[in-house]
Amino acid sequence: MRGAVLAAVVELLAREGLSGTTVAAVARSAGVHETSVYRRWKTRENLILDALTSQLDAALPIPDTGRVREDLLRFFTTLAQLLGTAQGQALLRLSVERDGTLDDRRLPYWSDRLTRAGAMVRRGVDRGELAPDTDPGLLIEAVSGPLFVRVLLSGAPLDEPLVAGLVDLALDGARPRTG
Repeated sequence: MRGAVLAAVVELLAREGLSGTTVAAVARSAGVHETSVYRRWKTRENLILDALTSQLDAALPIPDTGRVREDLLRFFTTLAQLLGTAQGQALLRLSVERDGTLDDRRLPYWSDRLTRAGAMVRRGVDRGELAPDTDPGLLIEAVSGPLFVRVLLSGAPLDEPLVAGLVDLALDGARPRTG
């Protein structure tokens, strides 16, 4: 049941947006009783955040190749591919859409995602590939921010050369200084 319900949430978010993603619509789409959804998730907000967390974390595994550049290239290439889908765009739009119901829970959600992705940067620091004072969250934001802006504002394509350019630009600022 959980998988069908969470898939229905993501589908509804992509098709109807936040306002159309009600517990009743999710239950109907998943073929379950509304009371079953409430029994498990208690609130619409819990349901949506569980779906987002599950979808994003499953779709964006944190690679560990032993090289920070390769890890970041794999991660952000996967992110760019996800953002090219209706579901990925819905997840991103949801992060900026305001309706009052999720506002106080967005910061912890995104903070957890940044911390999770920051593991790649922390490993790079530990291996000496990056300066000891590198801020993992800032480096992740430096690459993801332009990707998000392209999807939200310009609709410009997200391709591998763009991802490589952003990763290299961010890494150039985080490499250990010599001399």
